[in-house]
Amino acid sequence: MAFEESYKAIADKVKYDIDNLNSKLNNLFLDDNIIFQNLQDFLNSPSKRIRSVLAFLYLRANKLEVSDEQIELQAIVELIHNASLIHDDVIDDDLKRRGQNTLNCDFGSRMAVISGDYLLSVVMKKLTNFNSIELFNIFAKTLENMCSGEIQQYVFLGKIPSIEEYLDKSYLKTGALFEAGITAAMRIAGETKIIRAVEFGRNFGIAFQIRDDLKNVLTSESKDLINGIYNAPVIFSNSPDVNSLGIEKTKDLLNNYLDKAEDCLVDLAENEYKEALFELLELLKND
Repeated sequence: MAFEESYKAIADKVKYDIDNLNSKLNNLFLDDNIIFQNLQDFLNSPSKRIRSVLAFLYLRANKLEVSDEQIELQAIVELIHNASLIHDDVIDDDLKRRGQNTLNCDFGSRMAVISGDYLLSVVMKKLTNFNSIELFNIFAKTLENMCSGEIQQYVFLGKIPSIEEYLDKSYLKTGALFEAGITAAMRIAGETKIIRAVEFGRNFGIAFQIRDDLKNVLTSESKDLINGIYNAPVIFSNSPDVNSLGIEKTKDLLNNYLDKAEDCLVDLAENEYKEALFELLELLKND
């Protein structure tokens, strides 16, 4: 079974929640102009919504309600993620994303940067509605981490970092938002003992980045290698000419973080949502 088909079967466990999330993200912009139309199209374009799927599965696995507040929270996570994609397209000078033109392709990098910033302004407005300093601090720190990760990546362009530096960057760029989405969801649900939730989100996010980096170097023309972005396969190969040992060690690293994420779930009661989380981890491991 292809990854997309297997993932859809898992995500369908929380289809009702994802449909509500998509409704929340639809018609987000009141002003009817071409930039906002393109922003709305970008948000509505096909997406795995994996951060939200993960959070909804985790909440339901813990027998917690997915309230309208939880939907609004995951809308914030998706807006942050999409703002980062818009900014990434500018940094990487990418002209296509999700099968359609990027904003910088159609309107130039200046307008694309402002559009990404605009999504973040919507995030700030939505966060104030929660009237929670704790939530505000969670996402402020997450945005700081994501920017720090991009800065680290730039500093190491053309250089092979240590594995510790790579893992730190992977957490900052990707793991931090996965962690924030689940941590904030548990806080909204009134949970106070959330160490396992924090660890699950962090380990899953790092694993997700390792998997993405591995898939990138396995393509015929690796954009990362061309741009001098050297990740785990290069580090383990000790050369931009990635070898089989580097690939195998990267797979081991990926599986190690997926195993860590799995360990965070063992104490949950048995239910279909816990089962779906395990299936998702296995899917990332075997893809």
